[in-house]
Amino acid sequence: MEKWKLKNWLPYEGTVNYYGKLLAQNQADFYLDRLLETIEWRNDEAVIFGKKIITKRKVAWYGEKPFGYTYSNTTKYALPWTKELLELKSTLEKETGERFNSCLLNLYHDGDEGMAWHSDGEADLKKDGAIASLSLGAERKFAFKNKKSKEKVALVLEHGSLLVMKDTTQTHWLHRLPPTKKVTTPRVNLTFRTIVERG
Repeated sequence: MEKWKLKNWLPYEGTVNYYGKLLAQNQADFYLDRLLETIEWRNDEAVIFGKKIITKRKVAWYGEKPFGYTYSNTTKYALPWTKELLELKSTLEKETGERFNSCLLNLYHDGDEGMAWHSDGEADLKKDGAIASLSLGAERKFAFKNKKSKEKVALVLEHGSLLVMKDTTQTHWLHRLPPTKKVTTPRVNLTFRTIVERG
């Protein structure tokens, strides 16, 4: 593997590797179109202070079993893999050497839609496991913030690019997708994960 892919973008307490463009332009264009057409997109729901919030951003949850995944006080059950998701999963597993059994997809229609500071530390996820984030569509800034020091790290995620968060990243760092008025086209983000079944 090229050395720059092994660069850790975090200064301490976690590991983030950015692989750059993993897919060629025509592949990335193809998968973006197919996912926009074939994925069962739904507006995301969250329960905050007992109040149900419905986001403009759309989400979908897929996996090798109908895994339950709970975040923001709501639970989703995974739909069966599609052909394209299995192809992308295989590509990412070969590149990273990791193994994934599920994928949470986000559809941001334009730069007005983003994601607030959070970490993916849900009990359903493999502790310190890798989360592989594949970006398709509009280039967007992605930022990390250390929970204690408040130090920030940011990078731009390109069309067809792969970012991997692993080790203690979720314990020590928050991440977000800041909104921007500069982006008027959609972005699809696929986050391949490992769910651990309890009991």
